[in-house]
Amino acid sequence: MISQTVEYALRAVVHLAAVAPSSCTTSQLAEVTKVPAAYLSKVLQGLSKAGLVRSQRGVGGGISLAATPEEVTILDVVSAVEPMQRIKTCPLEFEQHGTNLCPLHSRLDNAMAELEAVFRNTTLAEILSQEGAPMPLCDRKISYIGREARPLATDEERAKGIEPS
Repeated sequence: MISQTVEYALRAVVHLAAVAPSSCTTSQLAEVTKVPAAYLSKVLQGLSKAGLVRSQRGVGGGISLAATPEEVTILDVVSAVEPMQRIKTCPLEFEQHGTNLCPLHSRLDNAMAELEAVFRNTTLAEILSQEGAPMPLCDRKISYIGREARPLATDEERAKGIEPS
């Protein structure tokens, strides 16, 4: 139901939301999200066109979220790269059905409407702040030190004086 392109776009914006307002390079983003860099570049173009991410060239540049994580919804991301297709008329093009969908297509469309509503009502901030859930995309937060992604120490590691590599 969710294409690989949408999955990749969601991974990218969730990570950008996690490090907001900082930016990261496309190669850093590809490494953290495990998305092939060339494919990620195409996905980022769609997100940029939709105004969800911004890109700055040069030293200190990179990709960043164009709005706050509280302002960006999953539906915004999905709509930017591959808008959801609702069923408005019979997909089989039966004239007698027209816009009066059969029970199968009516239920499929209802399910899509519910999914669309969940996506519309879920922000990136909510995804990042869910209590008791693992951090999306990795097991610890990432810091960009010297433009290199490095995991931050967990509370337990800090208490033991351990620094992650």
